[in-house]
Amino acid sequence: MLINIDNGGTLTDIFATDGDQVYRTKTLTTPFDLSRCIFDGLTKVSSLIYGEEDLRTLLSTTDHIRYSTTQGTNALVERKGPRLGLVLTGDLKAADLMHDEKSTELFEALVGSRIETLNLDEDGIDLERNAVRAINKLSAAGANRVVVAHGGVDRGTQETKIKNLFLQKFPQHLLGAIPILYSHEVAEDDEDIRRTWTALLNAFLHPAMESFLYNAEHRLRAYKTQNPLLIFRNDGHSARVAKTTAIKTYSSGPRGGMEGTRALASHHGFEHVISMDVGGTTTDISEVSGGEIQLNQRGHVEDVEVSFPLCRVQSVGVGGSSIIKVQDGKITVGPESVGSAPGPACFALGGTEATITDVALLTGLFDPESFFGGELSIDVERARKAISENVADPLGLSAEQAAEAMERAWVEEVARDLTNNASVSGDTILAAFGGAGPMLSCQVAEKAGISRIFIPGLAAVFSAYGLGFSDIAHQYDAPLGAIGKLDDCLQTLNKRAQRGMKSEGFDLAECEIDSSLQVSQNGQTQTVALNGTAPEGVPTDAQLSITMNVSKSIPRPECRGKFGHDTQPAKSTGTRQLLINGKTGDYPVYRVEDQPAGATAEGPAVLEEAYFSCRVDPGWSFEVNDNRDIILHRA
Repeated sequence: MLINIDNGGTLTDIFATDGDQVYRTKTLTTPFDLSRCIFDGLTKVSSLIYGEEDLRTLLSTTDHIRYSTTQGTNALVERKGPRLGLVLTGDLKAADLMHDEKSTELFEALVGSRIETLNLDEDGIDLERNAVRAINKLSAAGANRVVVAHGGVDRGTQETKIKNLFLQKFPQHLLGAIPILYSHEVAEDDEDIRRTWTALLNAFLHPAMESFLYNAEHRLRAYKTQNPLLIFRNDGHSARVAKTTAIKTYSSGPRGGMEGTRALASHHGFEHVISMDVGGTTTDISEVSGGEIQLNQRGHVEDVEVSFPLCRVQSVGVGGSSIIKVQDGKITVGPESVGSAPGPACFALGGTEATITDVALLTGLFDPESFFGGELSIDVERARKAISENVADPLGLSAEQAAEAMERAWVEEVARDLTNNASVSGDTILAAFGGAGPMLSCQVAEKAGISRIFIPGLAAVFSAYGLGFSDIAHQYDAPLGAIGKLDDCLQTLNKRAQRGMKSEGFDLAECEIDSSLQVSQNGQTQTVALNGTAPEGVPTDAQLSITMNVSKSIPRPECRGKFGHDTQPAKSTGTRQLLINGKTGDYPVYRVEDQPAGATAEGPAVLEEAYFSCRVDPGWSFEVNDNRDIILHRA
C-alpha cells in the first residue's frame, strides 16, 4: 500500500495504490489546520478501500506516505509570510542583493528596510552592544525572523561568532520568538549573494510547512504507521520531515506533476510537452522535452538564483480560486486567491469574490449535481451575484456578458504565461491537469498556438500520482579547496551520507551513490562526473565543490494504456446547456469513466469525470484510451 498526498491552496488530493488497485479522492484544504485535511483525505480513502471508514487499518498497513505542499509557493506568490530582518557583515551589502528589477521587487516584499550592518572588526564590548541594538531595531521594525549573512570566505567562522554572541545576550525564549538563521547553515555555497538569497527564501517558506508537518507526523505515528511521513521535494526525491529544507519544497507539487508528465510522455512517445497544472491559487508551467525535465543546477525562485538544484517551473497567480475583479475599467485576474476558505462565491462558504469557478458554473460547464463528485453543493445564484457585483455592474454588462469577458481574461492570462515561460513548436502537446487544468484547455491551447492537448486519466490528482515516481534521497555538498584534497572531501561526505540514510532507515550499502565536481568560474558552473579519480584540466582559479547524491528506490506506479485503438463513437449520458461565444445551446455530456477504448466525439461538448470538467470547443475532437487518458485534437 502506497499513498501520495498533494496539498494545494484550495484542494488536497490523495492517490493510493494497493497492488493493481488505484484509489483517488479530494478534500477541501483546511488552512486553519493543514494536518486536518490530510486526515480528512486519508479517511475518505479508507472508505473507498474498505467500504467504511477505517483509518487505523489503512495507516498500519501502508508502506510509505509521500506528501507535497504548495503552501510555501502560494505564500510567496501572494506575498503572505513572515516579515524578515537581515543582518549583514563582511563585504556584503544590501544593494548587492538587488541587482535587477525582479530581485529588487522580491527583496522589498520580503525584507524592505529591515536591514542592519555589523562591523566585526569592532572590539568585544562595542560589537556586543551593536549586535544587541541591531536585533532590537529589527524587532521593533516588525521582523519576526532574522537572517544573518557574512560576505567573505570565512563566512562559517564569522557567522558562528555572531551566533555565539546572540546566544549569550538573548535568553532562549526570546530567540525562539524571533528565530535567527545563519546563511552558511542553510547552504554551503561560496557565492555570497546566492547563498544569502537562499537563506532569505528558506526563512520565508519555513513557517508555512514547519508546524503542521510535525503535527501531521505525530498524528500519523499515533496510528502506528510503518515508516515516517516522506516530504516530496522539488528535486524529484523524498525524505523525512526532519531532513527536509523548506526551500526544497518550493513548487514541489508541480514537480510531482512533471514526474508524472515525464513518465506518461515516455510511455506514449510524446517528444515535447508543456504542462499546465491549474490549482486553486496558481497555474504551474513547465516543460518535458526528449523525456527530460528541465533542471537548473542552481535553481531559480521568481528569477532569483538559489544554491540548490530546482526544476524549471513557473508558478503564476492564476487558478480556479483566483479573484477576478475590475480595476481602472479593466478585468484583472489574481494573484490574490480566495482558496478553499471562504472559497469561490458558489461554494456558499462565505465567499463574495468572483472567480473562474463561478464563471464555469454560470456558463453551464459545471453541473451543481455532479461537481466535486457530488460531494460539494454549489450555488449558481451566489455565483451570479458575485459576478454581477464585482464585474458586471462596474462595466455595465449583464452577468452572462461579464462571465464570458472574465473567461476571456482568464484564458488570455494563462496563455500569455504559457508562451512567456515555454517554447511552443509544431509538435508541442499541452498536458492539462489539476482540478481546473482541463476546464478551458481548448481555449488556452488555441491562444498559445497549440493543436493537441493531453489530459491524463488521473488529471484531477495528477501531481499526487507523480509523487509516486520519487525515491528516498539526499544531496550532500561541501566546498573543495584544492583538487588534491578530493579523497578527504569524499570521505567526509560519505560519512554524512551514511548518517543521513541511516536516519531514513537504510544502510548506505543499499543505496545508489553518484558524486560530481562543481566547477564555477566567471559566473558559470560546470558539472564533472567523478569516477574514482581526480579529473584533469580543472582551472586553478575556479571555485570547486563536491556534490554527492544518495538514493534508495521504493516502489513506483506502472504506466498503462495506449492510443490507437479502433475508434468508435463516444457514449453520451445526456446534454447540458452551455453558453459559448454569446450563444446558448444544448450540447452532449460524455462521462470519461463510461467510455470504451477508442471512444471519439467532436465538440462542442462537455467531457467530465468526478473531479474535473473540460469544455470541448467547436473545432476540437477527443479520443479516450483504455486507461482513460484523453487526447484532444484541433482541426
